[in-house]
Amino acid sequence: MADAETEGEAPRCVGCGRRVKTLFVQYSPGNIRLMKCDNCKAVADPYIECEFMIILIDLILHKTRAYRHLLFNKLHIGSSLDKGILYQSILVYIVVDAFRISVSEGNTADKNSSRSMLSTIFICSEVLGNSLLGNVVFMAILLLGVRYILKLSFDIMRYREVLLAVIISSYFKLFLLTMMVWEFPSSAIFIVELFVLSSNVVALRVMTQFPKAHCVGICFVAHAAKHLTERWLLRTP
Repeated sequence: MADAETEGEAPRCVGCGRRVKTLFVQYSPGNIRLMKCDNCKAVADPYIECEFMIILIDLILHKTRAYRHLLFNKLHIGSSLDKGILYQSILVYIVVDAFRISVSEGNTADKNSSRSMLSTIFICSEVLGNSLLGNVVFMAILLLGVRYILKLSFDIMRYREVLLAVIISSYFKLFLLTMMVWEFPSSAIFIVELFVLSSNVVALRVMTQFPKAHCVGICFVAHAAKHLTERWLLRTP
C-alpha cells in the first residue's frame, strides 16, 4: 500500500489550510481513499477526484479551496519552487500584457499592415518595453506591500512563491488572446483586468493568510501603479 505524499513539504487541507501528512492512500491502481484533515475533520482535498473543468469553474468563482488545491497540492508551491517555472510564467505574463497594451491603444495588425517591417519591429519592441517596465513597477509594489504591510519575514524563496502565485492567478489574461480571432468591445479589457485583480487578491490571501482588506489594498495599489506607469510611458514622446 503506497501513500500519495511526495518529496518536500507536506500538502495542505483545502478547507482550513493546515498541513496534512498525505492527501490519499492508494491501495491499487484506480482504488484510492481520500484522507481527512486532523484539524477540521473534513476530506483534505476532494478536488483530487474532480475533473479539470470543475476545478476551473471553482477558480473562476474565486473559491479559496480551489486555489489551495492548485497552488499547494497541484503545483506544490512552497516545497520545491523551480526558478525556471517562475521565469517562464513572468515572460508569458509580460507578453500577454504587451498584447493588452497593443489592443487598448489600437495598435492592431490591420492598422499596422501598411507599415514597414522596421517600423513594426520598433512598435512591438516599444510595447514590450512598456509592458516590462509596468510589470517591474507592479511586482516591486506588490513585494514591498507584502514586506512592509503584511510584515512577511524577508525570505527570497517566500517572495518567489508569492510572486508565482499572483502570476498564476492572472490566468484570465489569456482570454485577451481570443481578441486575435474575435472582436470584443474595449470594455472587455477592463472587465478582464478587474477579474485578474480580484483573483490576485484570493491568491495573495491564500499564500499569506492575512486579512482580505490588506490583500485588496496591496493588489489595488500594485495594479494602479502599473497602469499609471503604462499611461505615462505611452504619453511620453
